[in-house]
Order: sequence, then structure tokens, then C-alpha cells
Amino acid sequence: MTTVLFACVHNAGRSQMAAAFFNALADPSAARAISAGTAPAQCVHEEVIDSMREAGVDLGGVTPVLLTDELAATAQLLVTMGCGETCPVVPGTRRLDWNIADPKAQPPMRVHAIRDEIRDRVCALVAAEGWQRRG
Repeated sequence: MTTVLFACVHNAGRSQMAAAFFNALADPSAARAISAGTAPAQCVHEEVIDSMREAGVDLGGVTPVLLTDELAATAQLLVTMGCGETCPVVPGTRRLDWNIADPKAQPPMRVHAIRDEIRDRVCALVAAEGWQRRG
């Protein structure tokens, strides 16, 4: 099984949305997602929780996690979203960088657009790697 790590700065927006969409779309016997941040917030941003709830995903009980070198080493694919040089580089781990705006403190329409962009990128990644759920 492949582990995909989605990483951003606060692990309170982009990476949480990406991991949630990934785990909803990917076959759990083929791949799973985790998320973390280089400077985790205390909680997931309220505007992100609201936007994801509207998309049918509940992030209310999720807590941001610190991105450590050890955690990064558990992943075969690292997808970074705005953490730049503070994101770890793990030899042998494939890395993608998605330039996606931070949804923190954005108005609902902007958060929805960011959410939808993340969902589209995750769908494309799952399809490209052949990790779709069967049946």
C-alpha cells in the first residue's frame, strides 16, 4: 500500500482537505493519505470545516499534526502545499508541489474555490496512479 502525505504550514486547511478527499476517493487497499504541517495550528480552520461539510466531508474532529522527518519517511509520495523550504526532503520519496492558496480567513466563495481546486487535483492524482475505488 502507498502512503501519500499532504503537507502545508498549519495543517489546518489545504492538507486536511486533500487528505480527506484522497481517502474518500482512493481504494484503501491501494493507497491512503495522511496530512501534517510544519507549524500546526491548534485546530482546523472553521471556514475549512464549513466548506468541507458542504461537500459532504466532516473535519470537525480532526486535529492538526506536526510534520516531522520521521512522519515524512513513512510516505512514498509527499505532496506539499505552500510550506516551501520548511517541508522535509526525504531521499527516495517522490514529491509534488501544489501551489494552492491558503484558505485561512478567506470569504466562503474563495474557500469553496480552493476546496474545489484541491478536490480536482486529488481526483487527477488518484486517477493517474490507478488508485480509484472499485465498484
